[in-house]
Amino acid sequence: MELRQLQYALQIAAEKNFSRAAEKLHIAQPSLSQQLSKLEKELGVLLFQRNTSSVELTHAGASFVSKASDILDAVELLKQEMSDISQLRKGKVVVGSMPITGSHLLPHVLPAFRENYPDIEIALLEDSSMNLEKLTASGKSDLSLLSLPLQEPSLSYIEIGEERIDLAVPKDHPLALRNPESSLVPIRMEELADESFVVLKKGQGFRKLTFDLCQAAGFEPKVVFESNNMETVQSLVATGMGITLVPRFIARAPSSEFVPVYLPIEAAPSRTLVIAYRKGRYLSGAAEAFIETFKSTIQEMSTE
Repeated sequence: MELRQLQYALQIAAEKNFSRAAEKLHIAQPSLSQQLSKLEKELGVLLFQRNTSSVELTHAGASFVSKASDILDAVELLKQEMSDISQLRKGKVVVGSMPITGSHLLPHVLPAFRENYPDIEIALLEDSSMNLEKLTASGKSDLSLLSLPLQEPSLSYIEIGEERIDLAVPKDHPLALRNPESSLVPIRMEELADESFVVLKKGQGFRKLTFDLCQAAGFEPKVVFESNNMETVQSLVATGMGITLVPRFIARAPSSEFVPVYLPIEAAPSRTLVIAYRKGRYLSGAAEAFIETFKSTIQEMSTE
């Protein structure tokens, strides 16, 4: 059994078609069919059920493809580890990021990283926190910027910093009028029980944190609008559609012309930002360098 035969089987399973699989693998279809037949003969089982329109995995084939994927992933990680040892500062890191959080933090992190490690490539993968956990667990990203708690049990994480949570309200809101900028008084969460909330849609980690903080204060937030974008949420608040909770790093740099008023919250609630990775996954020297750069940058931002 050869590694390339495992790759061939995975490609056929993905395409469910010999012609497309051969094209993706850049080999002739007869050669692909021959290699698969050779593999099946060696194993003594049929991996694929062929018919005129498609190719389907057999029960044995499904088991084989699952194990073959793990083997090829382990081989790739071994290559990466050996490459680190021999090349030290060279490499590539695929980093998953929540779009809005990343848009406010990565412009601070990436220039610092590029300056210290110019030969390391960073590939960004943006998605919701829920999808990022799945992508990281499946090995599609090496690291992902997320916040606690994580839902995916197969992930480990490294804490990189605490981010305070602020309250955003319209400029003419009673809470804003009673709290001039020169003498801000922290708002108690219990005061927000009767307010209308603008929140992120399901699948966004910060939505859950918002609900958790409201529920801990003894009420369920009355949601009037939802959005996938925190900038949109803030703009809607600024125009008087409701109030919301906002991570402080994001509240610092609104890009919209519609800017709400940001107020501190009593007991200073916060969220823990983490860099997550799959349990047992080897962290390359490049990945560890990125984590350290991220941690130091967040610490500097937190003291500003």
